[in-house]
Amino acid sequence: MAIERWDPFRDVVSLREAMNSLLQDSFVRPAGPLTGGAQGGFPLDVAETENEFVLHAQLPGVKPEEVQITVHGDTVLIRGETKAEQEKKGETWHVRERRFGAFQRAVTLNAPIDADKANAQFENGVLTLTLPKAEAARPKQIKVGAGAGK
Repeated sequence: MAIERWDPFRDVVSLREAMNSLLQDSFVRPAGPLTGGAQGGFPLDVAETENEFVLHAQLPGVKPEEVQITVHGDTVLIRGETKAEQEKKGETWHVRERRFGAFQRAVTLNAPIDADKANAQFENGVLTLTLPKAEAARPKQIKVGAGAGK
């Protein structure tokens, strides 16, 4: 007969895993793709070139007028709100997974942005931000001159 050592944390971890599974499998999830919750908000990609950042954010079902973009130094904040469809009399929902309500996501870049030259395009549910780096943050080339002879 083998002696098994009691580990109190083994039971706690399994309880936490059970609660996570219960919440993930339920109809009402605590965080979703547009809520800015545990999953980090809506998905986005950020690319950098020598002179600018290009940010692509997926916002399916969001109208361009529902999105607000704020730039402060090296931080970009994207936020907005979507409205739920009105329920019709005599209509019964069987599944309702689309998210409605406020959403936001802040991204801190490694250089300040020139907000006056920024450009935002919205097409097919994808927001594309072109964010030029501030002049002070752009790399500068220093030419080396020949020194005066002695």
